[in-house]
Amino acid sequence: MTLLGVAIAGLVGAPARYVLDAVISQRTRGVFPWGTLVVNVSGSLVLGFLSGLALYHGFPTTAKTVLGTGFLVAYTTFSTFAYETLAVGREESRVAALAYVTGSVVAGVAAAAAGLALAAAL
Repeated sequence: MTLLGVAIAGLVGAPARYVLDAVISQRTRGVFPWGTLVVNVSGSLVLGFLSGLALYHGFPTTAKTVLGTGFLVAYTTFSTFAYETLAVGREESRVAALAYVTGSVVAGVAAAAAGLALAAAL
């Protein structure tokens, strides 16, 4: 049953990423991948929150697996992040690529910590 839940959640996560990235990309200019940044940071926030629910409030492991592994793994994207980092470096500058990598990692970790803290505060 968990495998089916992960598969269904993944079927929702991938289109959610595509739509959010498309909406953000239509509203921004240039090569900088704002859509992927928002997707990955928001996914980190939600995973931190789910982890906090499991850690502090007994959120069921199966639900965490379905949402975390199914939805969020399909929703967030490391491969696109890597590819877009190279594209920013090639089409803008290495400094912009480094800023994207640094900003993504710092914002992602901060978002995960915020999600964890939010769950702890409930």
